[in-house]
Amino acid sequence: MFDGGNLIYAIYAAAALAGIIGAEAIYILYATKADRRIAINRRMRLQETKLSQEQVLIQLRKESGMDSRSFLSLDRLRGLRIQSGLTISIGKFLTFTCGAAAAGGLLAIWFGLPPMIGALIFVLLAAVLPVLVLRFLRNRRHKLFGVQLPEALELITRSLRAGHPVPVAISMVSREMPDPIGTEFGIVTDEITYGSDLVTALATMYERVGHEDLPLFVTAVSIQTASGGNLREILDGLAQVIRERGKLRRKVRAISTEGRMSAYILTAVPVLLGCAMMVMMPQMYMDVIDEPMTWYMLGGTVFWLILGNAAMFKMSNFKF
Repeated sequence: MFDGGNLIYAIYAAAALAGIIGAEAIYILYATKADRRIAINRRMRLQETKLSQEQVLIQLRKESGMDSRSFLSLDRLRGLRIQSGLTISIGKFLTFTCGAAAAGGLLAIWFGLPPMIGALIFVLLAAVLPVLVLRFLRNRRHKLFGVQLPEALELITRSLRAGHPVPVAISMVSREMPDPIGTEFGIVTDEITYGSDLVTALATMYERVGHEDLPLFVTAVSIQTASGGNLREILDGLAQVIRERGKLRRKVRAISTEGRMSAYILTAVPVLLGCAMMVMMPQMYMDVIDEPMTWYMLGGTVFWLILGNAAMFKMSNFKF
């Protein structure tokens, strides 16, 4: 029999035990979800929707734009779109960018510029904005892919050391690494499964990604497939070379920071100065806004500003 004091202690102990068990259950549930979010990539998320492997491959190729042949898919723009990793169609993308260009032209007219200038701004933005956006997305994807590639090669090397064939080693990358490299190697695995040879699948991946280090990997696998050799040692050295190239690239970028910052500052100063003059003394420009010579001088100023920036960025940008 429990007296009153022992019963209270038993209740306290049971409540503490229930709290500990509940906290552990919440932690396990949260940790499991967090691990799933970190571990899976786009291809594995599609596989969780009960799609077959063939349907997943078709969906990924459709999203990448490899199977798109619409009249809007100009070769250069289509290539940028594929390598940017954009999942929407080129038609929708151009619709969004043209809408942004139209908004820019209307905003210029709303600020008091002539309608002809607003139309010119719309035309320029509609022509330039899609390329700039796609190049930005492609460069961001290339940067992440370049960081992941040495890790992927080391994972393939460890798998080869364990005795797995090359396709199985490549499939391990698709299961163990996040996007973008996980999905890209997963597409390679699926293409091999459905009849493509390894070298062709890797060459197609290079067309989709366009990263400058991928030809080294494709060439190494191609030589090993054609003439044999120790692929593990080749990939070990290749991973080290790519890491050293990345270090050198980051070092060069750090050294050339001064040139890029100078270009940014020299670009921003006239724009900020013009905005300040429009706020403090708007009549200084509005009195001569209708003069043709004003627009000729502004056009010349913009031209020389762009030319100067191009020269500075060319001097501070190294390709190797």
